[in-house]
Amino acid sequence: MTNPMNTDFDDRFDDYPEFTQADIDRATFKVQGKTVDKSEWQQAVKKSTKKKRISIALDPDVLSFFQAQAGEKGYQTLINQTLRDSMLHEHFKNDLRQIMREELRRVG
Repeated sequence: MTNPMNTDFDDRFDDYPEFTQADIDRATFKVQGKTVDKSEWQQAVKKSTKKKRISIALDPDVLSFFQAQAGEKGYQTLINQTLRDSMLHEHFKNDLRQIMREELRRVG
């Protein structure tokens, strides 16, 4: 059975030619359906990102750890993902505790 969420593609079956720099140079940029220049499009993309720029002080060993682990991904991305995982794990623990309390009340 194949995985419908599989994102690995076999290039042998790709009918579309590869993009060239000329293709990219001919691209038109649109914001909310309106054609705009590249700088206006870039501003709209930056504005639409959900991340917020902050300043944070980290212990040198913590920063070194994330920089060493990150590779090409970028250490800030890795720190963000680690914080997100921690946050989701905490939600899971709280939900599980609530379910257990409800079940114990029901049978107890």
